[in-house]
Amino acid sequence: MHADGNRQNGLSGDVIGGAFTVLNTLGGGLLGKVCENALADELRKTGLAVMQQRGVAVIYDSIAIGEYCVDLLLGQVRLIEL
Repeated sequence: MHADGNRQNGLSGDVIGGAFTVLNTLGGGLLGKVCENALADELRKTGLAVMQQRGVAVIYDSIAIGEYCVDLLLGQVRLIEL
């Protein structure tokens, strides 16, 4: 597998693992912001650069058509919407 693919798979594994840790610790039914804060904390523990509630430009056909606010942005590579 390509080295970038390995990195992406590792990043996905960190996100999924963090999400399960939050779910198993807090249970379900909490407000999204509470889960967002907990997941951001879990991901930061793994050394990831996590930004919360960031605006990103939406590009279509090389044209900026709007802006979207994502819950979590990991190293400007991965968007997470809770």
